[in-house]
Formats: sequence, structure tokens, C-alpha cells
Amino acid sequence: MKTIHWLAALALAISASAVAQTYPNKPVKVIVPWPPGPATDVSARIVAQKLQEALGQSFVVENKPGAGGAIGSEMVARSAPDGYTLLAASSGPISIMPNLQKTPYDSLKDFAPVSLIAAAPFALVTHPSFPASNAKEFVALVRANPDKYTFSSSGTGATAHLFSELFNSMAQLKARHVPYKGSAPAITDLIGGQIDYTIETVAALVSHVKSGRLKVYGVTTARRSGSMPDVPPLAEAAGIPGYDAAAWIGYVAPAGTPREVVSRLSAEVQKAMQSADLRERYMALGMDPAANTPEEMAALMRREQERYGSIIRNANIKIEQ
Repeated sequence: MKTIHWLAALALAISASAVAQTYPNKPVKVIVPWPPGPATDVSARIVAQKLQEALGQSFVVENKPGAGGAIGSEMVARSAPDGYTLLAASSGPISIMPNLQKTPYDSLKDFAPVSLIAAAPFALVTHPSFPASNAKEFVALVRANPDKYTFSSSGTGATAHLFSELFNSMAQLKARHVPYKGSAPAITDLIGGQIDYTIETVAALVSHVKSGRLKVYGVTTARRSGSMPDVPPLAEAAGIPGYDAAAWIGYVAPAGTPREVVSRLSAEVQKAMQSADLRERYMALGMDPAANTPEEMAALMRREQERYGSIIRNANIKIEQ
């Protein structure tokens, strides 16, 4: 009986190895649950091109926007677990949305994590006339004037909103939140002087900072961003130890996808991140290259969902259903 079990296990191992060696033998779809243009779409396309070059098959990016990323995410969760449908996953629909509303998928059970493909750092900015020359002065001024100042975000419950709430909480600031429908109008009103400060993606801010239309005090990550190498982390500049936040973007597959296929994809993504041209393209876009193993990706997804849930509960954030 033991011999039969051993032979069955050996046959399974040989079969799995064969699957990994022959994968992919047809085009792979990469579903982006957003319209063309945002960071998730751009980074997914850059990495898909690298995978296509490395694996010799087409990686075709398809945009399936709607419902804050839930439509495309559900499509992948319900797809065949064969490695031929991948999701360009991100913080919003995977880590944040399940804490705010019911989703048609379980983000920790319905996907097989593959790898990170990018990290999107944020930065704290104000109008150039704001009366604080550095991050510590900013914190001192806002802290001394509860509810006097306003901060914008791209929407209630959006990543920018949560990073701002976390910053305000850790810095002991009390300010009024003004949500917008998207980053662009929020930044426009900041430049126009209608809003006092915002924490938004480096990608959305870098051109305005370089032109002098906005003043930057620090980035939200523990390390400096490649796109703003002269800007210090807020944890250091504002004296808030432990403040470290970035939106994540990654590839996931449907749950049940063969482990060997997931591991091969992950290994190829990690190789792609060493490419000089990829790193340069990311830097120009305000993103930082990132990759990890499927196990590390799974752990990150669990941590991020718990972390966002804590921020949402502490700030009592609710959205209209």
C-alpha cells in the first residue's frame, strides 16, 4: 500500500513539473480592473511585456473596469485556475474594499498570490504659501489649530484618505476631510488654494512639485522614493517613527492555480525587476519596483487587509452603500 502511495506522489510530482516546464503554451490574459492609464494599468503592462519576452508567449492586458475594481477582480476569481488568467491586483479592491463593503470575492481565499510588481509611495504636499518650512513645523502648526485646516483625498475610503487618516492620527492632528471624485480635482483645488494639504501618490504629484506649484514635506514610505530622492520620509522629517505606507500593486491568479506555475511566474517577475530599463520607466512614473515570493505576497495581503481595517475602524470611516 505504501508503494502505491509513493508511486502516486511521484506521478503527481512529475506531472506538476511537466506543467511548469510547458507553461505557458498559449497566450495569457492579464485583467486590469481599471480603465487604461492609472498606475495599476501601466505597471501591469510593463511587467506583462517582460514576461512575454522571457516566456515566449503573449501576455495580453485587458481592461475590465467598474465597481471600484470589483468587476475585474471577480472575473479572475471565477476563472479557470490554470495560469492563463491573471489579475493586476492592488490595495483598493483587495485590501481596502473588503473592510468597507461586501465584495463578490474573498480577497484572501479566492486568489493565489504571485508577486508584487510595484509599490506606489505617497507624499505630503501643500500650496507653496503654506506657512511651514518643513514637516515638523507643519505638524506643530496643524496640531496647534484643531479643525482649522482641511485635507483632500480622491474619495472617502480611498488609499489617499486612509494614509492621511493614519498620518493625522500618528501626528495627533485634527483636520477636516474634503473628499473628491478622483485625485485630479483634489490636487487642482490644492494648487488653487481651496484646500490646505493632501497626501497623494508621488506619481500624481511629482510634476507639480518640480514646477513649484506644490510644496512637498516628505514621502510616506520608510525609504526615499526613486522619483523624489531629495525628499525625506515623513517618519524622519515629521518625527513620526513607524509611519510607513505605500499602495501595492501585484499579480495574483485564481485560487487553485498549480503551485509550480505560480512559482515560475513569480521567479520571472523577480528577474524583471532587476532590469535597468524597467527601473527607469518606473522612476519616471513615480513608482518603485517591487517583487516577492508567493508566500511573501500572501503574508503582505493579510497584513495590509488587517492594517487598513484598523485605520478604517479607528477613523470610523463609512461609505454609502
